[in-house]
Amino acid sequence: MQKRVYIETYGCQMNENDSERILGILAGSNYLETGEAREADLVLINTCSVREKPEHKVYSALGRFKELKEERGAIIGVAGCFAQQEGERLLKKIPYLDLVIGTHAIPQIPQLLQRIESLGERVCETGFDRDGKYLSLTVSPSKPKVKSYVTIMQGCNHFCSYCIVPYVRGREKSRSSHEVIGEVRRLADAGVKEVCLLGQNVNGYGKGREGELNFSELLNRIDEIEGIERIRFTTSHPADLSEELIEAFSKLRKLCRHIHLPFQSGSNRILKRMRRGYTKESYLEQIESLRKISRSIAITSDVIVGFPGEEEEDFKNTLELVENVRFDDIFSFKYSPRRWTRAAEFEDQVEEGVRHNRLIILQGIQKEITFQKNLDLVGSVGEILVEGRSKQSDREVSGRTRSNKIVNFEGDLNLVGKSVSVQITKAYPHSLRGEIHSISDCG
Repeated sequence: MQKRVYIETYGCQMNENDSERILGILAGSNYLETGEAREADLVLINTCSVREKPEHKVYSALGRFKELKEERGAIIGVAGCFAQQEGERLLKKIPYLDLVIGTHAIPQIPQLLQRIESLGERVCETGFDRDGKYLSLTVSPSKPKVKSYVTIMQGCNHFCSYCIVPYVRGREKSRSSHEVIGEVRRLADAGVKEVCLLGQNVNGYGKGREGELNFSELLNRIDEIEGIERIRFTTSHPADLSEELIEAFSKLRKLCRHIHLPFQSGSNRILKRMRRGYTKESYLEQIESLRKISRSIAITSDVIVGFPGEEEEDFKNTLELVENVRFDDIFSFKYSPRRWTRAAEFEDQVEEGVRHNRLIILQGIQKEITFQKNLDLVGSVGEILVEGRSKQSDREVSGRTRSNKIVNFEGDLNLVGKSVSVQITKAYPHSLRGEIHSISDCG
């Protein structure tokens, strides 16, 4: 009998990729994805725990899904980093929760569901796979896709004082390049035009694996795969950004001119407390090197405000860095203590009101910079890979520039998957509008 599964995903692209893998596994156990929770026999919430907001969403969603348990007997589960962090505590806190599945246990989900269905157990599996076999699990796209995520490694060895990733994803483990390249080739054969390589620190790819490719070498190999038109990756740690990787932006034709390079703070004192492993000056040197290699490269970043001990002068240094670099965009957050991290134990926590005000100031400055950068593109012509229907209008399609900016323009769905030359006609704070110049079907 066909069953239905509904998944809500919060947080990072790694979680989105994990949700795709879960759906692929469940397809082999007679589960079909549904977009309606009320139709589902299995409801899963897949979320991160790097920041507070996704955690709040989990409890809100679980409250919404309680009646599905009561009315339909649906199995309710939580997956991802938050599940890894909370473990058995979630089962104790939520009496109608059936399944807690950690970041390494995705391949076990059919067996865990069998225990729930057959034995009526409530199941928690948060053990780490020390051999990294969980990373080898791949699934083919269930429907045609223009772009796809490919996990190349997981975990982090840096242990930044605020970050929970090493505790919920484990130490850095890389997939073999043979597996990664094979997966990208299969995606290309299935019609995928763009791949985004994922890892908490992609710059660390291949380390600790004797005879393995490093990240730059992996990019070179993927650049040669026929059918793939664009390559992206996230996230890079500045402490591991190599000159070889910087040079790849000028050498590799398919590598998109965009890098996400979190700096977190513009204060050397705070960077040291964060245990980031670099200084403001060394970070700015990397930005200069990237822009020398590619003048058009888009640079985005992550920033934390209100880190323990952050004073007005530290915050001023962060604002100065943002104004000097002029990022295409930033993802900015108020510091929130994470269980198990060193910073959660620091006594000089910054008051919530101060954190909130600093975030508003920072976001206001960056909003103006992003909008001005978008305005500077008006009149230019660029290549857009069409991804699908625009959220703005049924008469429009949407895609991204190679620098990762969203562009909406009038067109039909038969353009999906095609590369379209578009002239930018209007700029908005978070997107662009354009008109078609020419179309090329590179597939």
